[in-house]
Amino acid sequence: MSAHVTTITVRFCETDALGHVNNTNYFVYLEEARIRLFEQLGYGTDVHEWRFILASAKCDFVNQAYFGQTLNVETNVSKIGNKSFHIVHRILDAKTKALIAIGETAVVYFNFETQKSEPIPDDLRQQLQRYMLSDAEQAKES
Repeated sequence: MSAHVTTITVRFCETDALGHVNNTNYFVYLEEARIRLFEQLGYGTDVHEWRFILASAKCDFVNQAYFGQTLNVETNVSKIGNKSFHIVHRILDAKTKALIAIGETAVVYFNFETQKSEPIPDDLRQQLQRYMLSDAEQAKES
């Protein structure tokens, strides 16, 4: 299955005293990729129309990234449940394809008025399926 790709160029302000991207900024990259995926799924920039809330986020750091480096964040869905779905992000150097980091997030379909989770609608479920990793791809990610 093809991934949704978001390209990011590392800004100077995202680096730290050690000269590499500070670990906290990888979560900003994951957020940016997640937002671009939501836009691809038909959700606009009016967040008041969104029904998503982040339940968890983690990131494993494999290699360092630096100021001026171009990164591609490949985004796929790894699991679709009744009320939530899981996203896997692979952050790669755009030129060499070297793996920089792997991020995972769990997103809940959420009603902000009632403050409760809700079942994922069938149309969204079908759209998420387009980015679903195969069993073989998921085994490779582990």
